[in-house]
Amino acid sequence: MAKINFLTGDRKFTFQQKKSTKTFIELMFKKEKKELLQITYVFCSDEFLLKMNNDFLQHDYYTDIITFGLSLKNKPVEAEIYISIDRVKDNAKQLGLLYKTEMLRVLFHGVLHLCGYKDKTKSEILIMRAKEERYLLLFNKLQ
Repeated sequence: MAKINFLTGDRKFTFQQKKSTKTFIELMFKKEKKELLQITYVFCSDEFLLKMNNDFLQHDYYTDIITFGLSLKNKPVEAEIYISIDRVKDNAKQLGLLYKTEMLRVLFHGVLHLCGYKDKTKSEILIMRAKEERYLLLFNKLQ
């Protein structure tokens, strides 16, 4: 099975630049010095992700991404990442960004969580955003 899989949940989703994005995500793990076993991305609706947020995290609000790390400690990264297509579209519109750019940022955000980055405090958020931006720039440079 592939290291990185893109699946659809309850929303039809076509992914542009699928191969180059998968290759880049693998590069991110190398740059962050983390071994990747497998990630499954599931693209879904706001309602699908809200239910998961409620059921698994006891959070009653919309989010663009939920990352579930499934690996044992000190083992290669294995995870499921759920992304709300609706939320990514809305966020891109509100931020004045291209949908594609915001989707890549969210994809990379999940990877950064799996590499140990957090975003609970102001300082953690600043570090996370800087990393996201750095990887977006590098991705675009390599295209």
